[in-house]
Amino acid sequence: MADKVRRQRPRRRVCWALVAVLLADLLALSDTLAVMSVDLGSESMKVAIVKPGVPMEIVLNKESRRKTPVIVTLKENERFFGDSAASMAIKNPKATLRYFQHLLGKQADNPHVALYQARFPEHELTFDPQRQTVHFQISSQLQFSPEEVLGMVLNYSRSLAEDFAEQPIKDAVITVPVFFNQAERRAVLQAARMAGLKVLQLINDNTATALSYGVFRRKDINTTAQNIMFYDMGSGSTVCTIVTYQMVKTKEAGMQPQLQIRGVGFDRTLGGLEMELRLRERLAGLFNEQRKGQRAKDVRENPRAMAKLLREANRLKTVLSANADHMAQIEGLMDDVDFKAKVTRVEFEELCADLFERVPGPVQQALQSAEMSLDEIEQVILVGGATRVPRVQEVLLKAVGKEELGKNINADEAAAMGAVYQAAALSKAFKVKPFVVRDAVVYPILVEFTREVEEEPGIHSLKHNKRVLFSRMGPYPQRKVITFNRYSHDFNFHINYGDLGFLGPEDLRVFGSQNLTTVKLKGVGDSFKKYPDYESKGIKAHFNLDESGVLSLDRVESVFETLVEDSAEEESTLTKLGNTISSLFGGGTTPDAKENGTDTVQEEEESPAEGSKDEPGEQVELKEEAEAPVEDGSQPPPPEPKGDATPEGEKATEKENGDKSEAQKPSEKAEAGPEGVAPAPEGEKKQKPARKRRMVEEIGVELVVLDLPDLPEDKLAQSVQKLQDLTLRDLEKQEREKAANSLEAFIFETQDKLYQPEYQEVSTEEQREEISGKLSAASTWLEDEGVGATTVMLKEKLAELRKLCQGLFFRVEERKKWPERLSALDNLLNHSSMFLKGARLIPEMDQIFTEVEMTTLEKVINETWAWKNATLAEQAKLPATEKPVLLSKDIEAKMMALDREVQYLLNKAKFTKPRPRPKDKNGTRAEPPLNASASDQGEKVIPPAD
Repeated sequence: MADKVRRQRPRRRVCWALVAVLLADLLALSDTLAVMSVDLGSESMKVAIVKPGVPMEIVLNKESRRKTPVIVTLKENERFFGDSAASMAIKNPKATLRYFQHLLGKQADNPHVALYQARFPEHELTFDPQRQTVHFQISSQLQFSPEEVLGMVLNYSRSLAEDFAEQPIKDAVITVPVFFNQAERRAVLQAARMAGLKVLQLINDNTATALSYGVFRRKDINTTAQNIMFYDMGSGSTVCTIVTYQMVKTKEAGMQPQLQIRGVGFDRTLGGLEMELRLRERLAGLFNEQRKGQRAKDVRENPRAMAKLLREANRLKTVLSANADHMAQIEGLMDDVDFKAKVTRVEFEELCADLFERVPGPVQQALQSAEMSLDEIEQVILVGGATRVPRVQEVLLKAVGKEELGKNINADEAAAMGAVYQAAALSKAFKVKPFVVRDAVVYPILVEFTREVEEEPGIHSLKHNKRVLFSRMGPYPQRKVITFNRYSHDFNFHINYGDLGFLGPEDLRVFGSQNLTTVKLKGVGDSFKKYPDYESKGIKAHFNLDESGVLSLDRVESVFETLVEDSAEEESTLTKLGNTISSLFGGGTTPDAKENGTDTVQEEEESPAEGSKDEPGEQVELKEEAEAPVEDGSQPPPPEPKGDATPEGEKATEKENGDKSEAQKPSEKAEAGPEGVAPAPEGEKKQKPARKRRMVEEIGVELVVLDLPDLPEDKLAQSVQKLQDLTLRDLEKQEREKAANSLEAFIFETQDKLYQPEYQEVSTEEQREEISGKLSAASTWLEDEGVGATTVMLKEKLAELRKLCQGLFFRVEERKKWPERLSALDNLLNHSSMFLKGARLIPEMDQIFTEVEMTTLEKVINETWAWKNATLAEQAKLPATEKPVLLSKDIEAKMMALDREVQYLLNKAKFTKPRPRPKDKNGTRAEPPLNASASDQGEKVIPPAD
């Protein structure tokens, strides 16, 4: 018996493990029932959500608009966002921040910082000596970094999404420009951390647009490749993307649609903002000319006036897209002087002539990176608000040589819809149709290292080597492993950007540092001392370019191998249990297993060097790490191996924990022993085949960030706390304003009600005078002391007034409810009486109700009639100013009691089977009635067998 119980314990453990995993999944799903996406543009943002019952929907802001300006006004005691901040830009331009995304991930010497200062001179930028970046100095007490300001905007977008979804939201997909480098992407992620958002992915806005286009045209995608060009000119930049749509075969879901980014071109400063700034400059010149003889100040020195001109320039640009000319007019532009001037579309096009000449540039860049020609492009689709300018469309149409430009996509919301589709695909709470996305690396990344080599006997020299880690336009996300085979001591290597020759000189200056990180390894020599009898397989560095396009060094390991004899050792119960649980959940290698020493490596041919050649015998390898199967079909599959590499589905995996070997697997017989030695026959059990034992030693890593240091954890925690304090302050302010508004509204509404006939009917003159006096005193207190009153004081004052008026309001509400409630009670009593009368008329043979049931119903009906008549009589004796005895809740209670009895009998009648007819002694039915026909009498009914 004990053995039987002992054998059942592993099964119970497996069951409990399954239950624990299922409960963990359910708890995880409970927090992720809704996800959101933020299409973060330079000028405005669009927020979309997915929740149960709402597939994909754009969130409306507090003004019921689908697009929210990315503007923040920061004052000493309050903040404004969106349209409220846009209106504050005229009153307080210094405290109103816009287009701050252009400063993300940029140091103080970046040309974009100087450009921002020239465009918006009203903002004071201070220098951060620790990170070499800039801060916004609002006042002597207020100072914010661009990441903190972006964190405020992201937190505001989440509040909009939560109000729209009516539930909390933490998971989000955020769009970023495709030209963002590593520093800029890390800055966005830090801003999301400050806002308390869990970023599922930073998706490129051009990829999100392409995904939205493909999702809504899934039926048009087939096995034939379709090349589509998206030309996106927004407010701050222009991006041209070439996308290939095609049906491909996937391991998880068979044939599925796929989009692949083939080519990308961009211009960081070409957009609608530059056009508006030139229009603003033109309007400022016209205003100065009108006041030339009045010795007035230059309007450019007045920040408020320039803010008004920028808003008018934005409106003017939009109107001139549909009209040949328009009158620009601003009331009280400066010194109470009105401004009015006529601007034509021809003048606008002359102002922006050099900008329009740059329109074809991104197209040529995209074609060069894709190695394609315009003949291979089937359609050119316009995206972004600035593409509505007619001159832009004319120049672009001439550049691409097509008959027309595609406008069959929502230029404003496409990126937000594509991003929220990706958010639903990445979330555990939703299941969407797979759509494979293969994004492309814009900036190549390589590894550089220096090693001492012996060219001639006794002559040593240093050799600089380069290995391309992630090539330009290569797909991501993906993992790579680079192996250093010629090091036995601590060494350093560098991670830098590759060839950026496709960028112009100005773009290279804006790009910033081309050096990413210096990696210092510690413990390499100690690992060789620890395993002196083992053969070294090199130092393996594992890199990961994740879904957000952010590069990370997962770990560095020193790998050793040796041949050992296999011992036939029976597996223990715990080992079998572990194998059982592993098989239940897929049996694949997990990231946790990799951290514990189990690694999956794909052996590939060495990647070609960049700028150097290795001498014979040099053993520096570049390998691609095999990724675990991804359940989400929207993730791009790993790239196909090249050369003589083994196909992905057939590549062997090596276990590094030393407990099991590949020789134990029957499918890997070739590695059962040393090369050239055949495996021993099964009969020879004394001779055990040798197997490989792999040992992995973790190597210490010190990273020196060279492009832009991340915010230290203590500084990041301070920023998070600062934003949380501001959010709590805003919530408290909103709560106080809500309490003050409620009190003020109650005072005015109640004062008005005191003169209405229905309230005067149920109150005396003294009662109304008392209430009116209290209301007048509360109104005076609110005007005199309400400004300094706290939320608690306002709520207490409101509760006091409501208690005073409670009796009056109760009497009025009861009298309003009487007619409807009494009518319903009369109808129910009449129907119940008719039902009872009909029930008593049922013949005794067919009766389904008992006498007790009918008597009980009759008793309830009589009691209800008696209560109604007595209560109405008593209420008629009371004056209207007294508390009524006829209450609506009592009427509802009587109705519920009576209805319960009737419903019980109705349900009994509904489910009761009819009683069978009595039979005579001969087994036939009773004689038919005398009026039956002869044919009916002649028929004999044979009863069914018992």
